[in-house]
Amino acid sequence: MVDVKLIETEEEYNEALKRIDALFDAPAGSPEAREADVLALLINQYEEEHYPIDEPDPDEYSKIRMEETGMNED
Repeated sequence: MVDVKLIETEEEYNEALKRIDALFDAPAGSPEAREADVLALLINQYEEEHYPIDEPDPDEYSKIRMEETGMNED
């Protein structure tokens, strides 16, 4: 297992994404799979901090769903 540390820069984030991609098919329980698990947590933490996803507006969501299903507001 490679030493892992907190992801603090965009460069480290991109490297972590490349590494986890390389570990994607690691056998369950292997050192590589454990490394992938740790990287997934670190990547998730970085993404939550640097790429937050806003909660949808309930009214806007309802309008979009109504349009998608062919319903109207009348």
